[in-house]
Amino acid sequence: MRKQSINKMVFAGTAFAGGIILFNNIRKKNGKRVWVYEDNDMRNSVTVDREESVNAKYDDAEKGLTQLDAAYRSEWQANGFPQTHRELENLKANK
Repeated sequence: MRKQSINKMVFAGTAFAGGIILFNNIRKKNGKRVWVYEDNDMRNSVTVDREESVNAKYDDAEKGLTQLDAAYRSEWQANGFPQTHRELENLKANK
């Protein structure tokens, strides 16, 4: 009977120690060990609003646009937003 209680205590101690080790490893993974880009959003970058669009050499519509304006332009095209004031006025007149 004494041997069974010692076995139970050893098993409980081992399980407890394993739980502590597991908890510490999980806590370390959720800590500062995650690698992220410092600034991944174009709207927060200063140089994007000053440099010419990358596609300005190839696309006449992007000549004179900054990288930020080119990104907005491509988003507007994808969503079907009117590109010029004339198109916007035509949409308003047709409603």
